[in-house]
Amino acid sequence: MFGTVIIHQPELKFKDYEIYRSFYCGLCRSLKHRYGLSGQTTLSYDMTFLAILLSALYEPETKESKTWCVPHPLERHPMLSNVYIDYAADMNILLAYWQRLDGWTDEKKVGAKLGADALKKAYTRVKTQYPDKAAAVETYVHDLTACEAENNTNLDHAAGLTGKMLGEIFACKEDEWASVLRRIGFYLGKFIYLTDAFEDFDKDKKKGAYNPFRSYGESRAALAEKAKDVLNMMMSECCLAFEYLPILMYEDILRNILYAGVWIRYEAAVKEDREKASGSGDSESSKSSDDPAARDRSEVNSSASDAEREDNNGI
Repeated sequence: MFGTVIIHQPELKFKDYEIYRSFYCGLCRSLKHRYGLSGQTTLSYDMTFLAILLSALYEPETKESKTWCVPHPLERHPMLSNVYIDYAADMNILLAYWQRLDGWTDEKKVGAKLGADALKKAYTRVKTQYPDKAAAVETYVHDLTACEAENNTNLDHAAGLTGKMLGEIFACKEDEWASVLRRIGFYLGKFIYLTDAFEDFDKDKKKGAYNPFRSYGESRAALAEKAKDVLNMMMSECCLAFEYLPILMYEDILRNILYAGVWIRYEAAVKEDREKASGSGDSESSKSSDDPAARDRSEVNSSASDAEREDNNGI
């Protein structure tokens, strides 16, 4: 599920981009400090969004500092640290552990098995600290496996499993905002799951793998408009819940992500299909050079591996 909740950099002000990078680097440093290099490799843009959202809502004491790291060896760069960045780091471990375990279980990827083994100790620590969050993720994995085994094509059911799980992750504590945060996480989770399913449709069909869109069209290009309608409904509800929050800090960054960034992968897939249909050239070359998601990701100087971007329909 990683790699969907990203910024749309061309529409982001320079000062806001620097703040976003400071959160991203702060999350990276928190992962390394708390869980070592294996934890640092789980760094994701999705949990960076959560760190910014919770920091904007609760306005905790936030420390600003500058540091060096491997991707920035010549000059120090700014980073932020606070309790919600640390919380996002913990949740990142929960999700990344099961993502890698799922990669081994479903596709027998040796790298995924090694990654899961490397995170086992960190996962156990987070599970002890947040048993309810760990239980939500474990229940999700179990229910999604059953859904896929049944070849359940009910979009609301399949996507709702991811939504329910992410809603629990977003509600970091039981207070007056917990229900709103759950609602944001619920609809964002559904959007993420369905975006993954849309993006992987042709590949899943070729492999005979499960995809909740399989009864909606014969190809990804054929179901693009249907998928867009469904995705629009998900993000409309997500954004409606977000606008209910009394957020004054980082609101432009958060809106950039919710109203533009999350659509980058869908739009890139549609563009690829149109270019294939028009015979405008090598689709693989076009994907690597023109994919706006790739451009946005390259703009953020990531110190993590690309493991978070492995194709999957679950975690």
